[in-house]
Amino acid sequence: MRRRSLPPVPRAAVETLTATGPVTSTPPTDLVPPLDDGQQFVERLRSAAPAFARAAGAQSAVVREVVPPARHRRSRCRVVVRYEDGTEADLTFVGERRRPGASARQTFDAEISGWLAAGQIRDDAWLVADPEAPNGAAVDIPAWLANG
Repeated sequence: MRRRSLPPVPRAAVETLTATGPVTSTPPTDLVPPLDDGQQFVERLRSAAPAFARAAGAQSAVVREVVPPARHRRSRCRVVVRYEDGTEADLTFVGERRRPGASARQTFDAEISGWLAAGQIRDDAWLVADPEAPNGAAVDIPAWLANG
């Protein structure tokens, strides 16, 4: 199996411990290169995990994988939601092929939240075979929007 190349995850603030307690500082902006569109896409989806949990009526959610869109590949997001009773749902979503910075009617994270809040209905009209998804299928968000 070929490993996919994903954009780097942005570094968080640097925390140092002093005699008076922890001090959080961010590196000087001239030392940190600006995030490109793909990195911003990944950061936005990873930070949407709490919104995914709320939309799904779950206790928590973790974004396990994010692949930004490109002209030659669809965007992809794998989310695991955990419910109060301890059950989990491992869900894979695919989006459109487009540049990560291209304007869109809605953002991929909002579209995923919409599907989760709509009851997570699985329908052949918007499920696509996906050998990398845990259950072998992914939710095709553009197809769901077109048929929902």
